[in-house]
Formats: sequence, C-alpha cells, structure tokens
Amino acid sequence: MSMINRRQLMWSGAIAALAASSGGTAAQTADPSRPRAGAANGEGSFEPGHVVDLARQLAMRPFTPPPADLPDQLANLTYDQYVGIRARQEGLLWSGQQRGFIVEPLPRGALFKDHVVLYVVADGQVQRAPYKSANYDFGALPAPPDGKDIGFSGFRIFAGNGERPVQMAIFQGATFYRAMARGQNLGTVARTLTLRPGEIKGEEIPVFRAFWLEQPALAAETLVIHALLESESVTAAVRYTVRPGDMTIVDVEVTMFTRVAIDHVGWGGHAGTFLFGPASQRNVDDVRAAVFELNGLQVSNGRGEWLWRPVVNPQQLQVSAFVDSNPKGFGLLQRERSFAAFQDDSQRFDRRPSVWVEPLSDWGEGSVQLIEIPTESDVNDNIIAYWRPKAPLAAGAETTYAYRQYWCWSIPEPPPLARVNLTRTGKGRGGRRRRFLVEFVGDALADPGRLAELKPALGAGKGATITNLKLWPYPERKVMRVAFELDPGDEPLTELRLVLEAAGKPLSETWLYRWTA
Repeated sequence: MSMINRRQLMWSGAIAALAASSGGTAAQTADPSRPRAGAANGEGSFEPGHVVDLARQLAMRPFTPPPADLPDQLANLTYDQYVGIRARQEGLLWSGQQRGFIVEPLPRGALFKDHVVLYVVADGQVQRAPYKSANYDFGALPAPPDGKDIGFSGFRIFAGNGERPVQMAIFQGATFYRAMARGQNLGTVARTLTLRPGEIKGEEIPVFRAFWLEQPALAAETLVIHALLESESVTAAVRYTVRPGDMTIVDVEVTMFTRVAIDHVGWGGHAGTFLFGPASQRNVDDVRAAVFELNGLQVSNGRGEWLWRPVVNPQQLQVSAFVDSNPKGFGLLQRERSFAAFQDDSQRFDRRPSVWVEPLSDWGEGSVQLIEIPTESDVNDNIIAYWRPKAPLAAGAETTYAYRQYWCWSIPEPPPLARVNLTRTGKGRGGRRRRFLVEFVGDALADPGRLAELKPALGAGKGATITNLKLWPYPERKVMRVAFELDPGDEPLTELRLVLEAAGKPLSETWLYRWTA
C-alpha cells in the first residue's frame, strides 16, 4: 500500500471515530470513495505526521462542538461521586506488563462531559481503545448498560514498575493536563492552547478530540502522547513527551492551523489558585493561615534579567504584560514549602508543583501575560500565565512552536542571585499609605563586604512616593529585609520595582508589584 493510501486509510478510521463524538461533521473530511476497512475502530498504520495531516484537514471544515449526549445518571453526578469511579485491572492499559507506565482511561461524567477518542500505538500499528462499562467499578452508583459506549473524557498516567505505581499526570477537560514531581500533589493545570483569555468578548476554549498513546518499551522512562485538538478558530496536532521523576519534564510540540485570523493566542499557558496569603489578605475569615498553590510569577527575560512578581487575589480583574523578545523561561511557582505557612492537613499546598516553561526555539517578540482574577473560593484557578506572541496569526496559517515544561519543587537552573523569600503588605501611617516588607535570601547576603556596598534600587510609578526606607540585614541567615512605605497620592494604581545592587550590578532578582486602590 502506498504512503498516501495508508494515510487516507488512517484518516478514514480516525475521522469516523471522531465523527461519533462530534455530530458527524468531521466525517465529511474523509473520502467516501476510500475503503472503510478498520474505520469502526481506527485500526491501521501510524506515523506522527498522520495527526498533523488530520489537523490540517479538520481546519478546512467548520467546528462542531461535542454533543451533549451523556446520560443524566452520569451528567448529574457530583464531583465526589465521579472521582469515586475507578477502572478495574482489566480496564488499565499496560497493567502488569512492566513497561514503566500504566494508563487509566477515564469515563465521562460530572464536569467532564466532552468525549475524546483514545488510540494505542504498538509496533507502528494503531488500534482504538474500546470503552466497556464492565471495566469500571461504579461503587454505589448504577452502572450504565455495558453495551452503551459512554466513551472517555481523558486518562490518568501512573509511573513505575512496582506493585504500587505512582500517579504523575492526568489529561482531562478542554485541553488541560496536570503533572507533578515525585512526592508532590496535583495542583497547577497546564493549558495546551490559550485563546483570548481575559477579554470582554469571552475566552475561547479548545477541546481535545483524540489521543494516540505510544506503547512504551519494557521499563521505559519516557511516554509519548499525540493529541488532536480544535476550537472555532483553530485545530492543532500536539506531541507530548513525558519523563517523570524528581523533576517531571514534559516536552510539548505544537503544529497549529487557523480557521480564522487570531490576534490573541497563548503558548505554554498554565493556571493555578491563589486565594489569600501575606501579600493579599482580603479580610478572609479562614481557619487556615494561607491558601495558595502558587505565590508568584518568575520570568527570565531575553535581556538576562530575572523577575519575580508576587501574585494577588485582586478586587478587580488585573492583566499584566511583561514585554520581551525570545524569553529564556517563565512560570508560576510555589516558593512556600512550609506546612506551618498554610496549616492545611488535607490540601497540602506546600506540596504543589512549580511549573517552569522554557522555549525550545526562538519565540520572537511578544510578552509574558499574567492574569489575576478575583475569587472567593479555593477551587478556582484564578491566576493564569502564558506567552503571547506580538504578531497576529492570519487565517489559514500554519504555526509550529515547542517548549519544555518542568513540574518541580524548584526551577532547574535558578538565578545566581538572592531571591525574594517573602512579601508582606499592611496599613501605613495614614490615608492611602501602605507599608511593605520584602525579604531576600541568598549566599551573597552573608558576605559582609557585599553588604557594605549594597544599595536598594527602589522605584514607584508616576505620582507615587516612597518614604521610610529601611534595611534589616541578617547575614547569619543570609537574609536582607527591606521595609518601606508607599504613598500613592491620587493614583488608582502604581507599579513598584525593587532590586538589591552592589557596585552597579544586581545582587538579587527584580521584585515587581502592582498596588491598586
């Protein structure tokens, strides 16, 4: 069989399966004159280029949202009821095969109503993973009829070859996925593609249509996943290479096709929860000392500067842009690793992953975007970060980009500078004045010679003034605390910037903060 015929056969099978979950429109892209052998289960040969070709074909057709065809008994489940559903041993992929990974296909239900098709690729051949109700333990819930194909909403990944493999990632909902390093809890969620977040006309949410999971070799340390996603504006083929460990690494390669012109797209996006903490109290009456799974945005920009921006739970939506060219990395980090800082036995925010994104190619001009959304609940992912390219995408364009994502306790190569350890704010001496305390920690702050030369470079926006600046060095703890008072004047907001310097060179990363009335 020729290469083009093999690809067309693959498309026929894959699109037929997708059509079952998309109202049939996708099936129109298949050539009806081609043989339909294998179309029911998506069998055939596989090459990574097949998924790219499929995304290209789907981009030529209008988007049809997933149908609302989930039976009420599953659609109306509470979240707690849904997470109680577990796959039986026979429903797991590669269980007992010592391949280094086990995958648990996840049924649809509760919040997770969209249907995705799962394929397994082994020895260059692809076969659709069938849904069977008998493969799941529904507990006290009534099980759907075994002959009815409810379908999947995503999958969970376990790593290890022992008796108790460890959960390390989950792909489920829209184009979201979560991962974690060894010893951590699931927290921040990655967005494979971000479209128009924070805009008045509303965000566009792409959805996964299908996954192709490559069967790993025996005792493998890497899992490769291919995905097809789409929305009203775009389609995309994505390749994820997942390497779990003390620092879990996910390489993401995206080939995107635009149905229409797009002027606001986000790469490397991820989001997490910040309800309250030392820099953002909001008069919360809570038994816990703090509630957040991330406490700041770190940026290593193309100019060689390291930025740290503490995040807040604002009174109103806030959008910040850190303009750059070819950034070296950025990410939402959890720097607080003390249980005492949270006093939360169930959530263990001190064990949530930091996420660090490094481009694997030149990304050109654009900005790291930070969106902070007001919330009254710790279940909302109200902090979002992503890279926004400056140039818009034309209709019919093909765009490729790639990045490496670290799910970690601390970023792989931290700056050789003192870092911000704490930010606190409180009422000033009167009026609209606010008092700030910023604590830096680092080896350079233990050197008496360096401390003698140290000067804080502190500035505020137009119309604001800084008073009562004081330094509190603690060289035995490698700590420098900087206290000051901000008088914003009549301004509704002001941007603050602070860096410790010696002999005209930075000793610390740059602390940034936006004060709002």
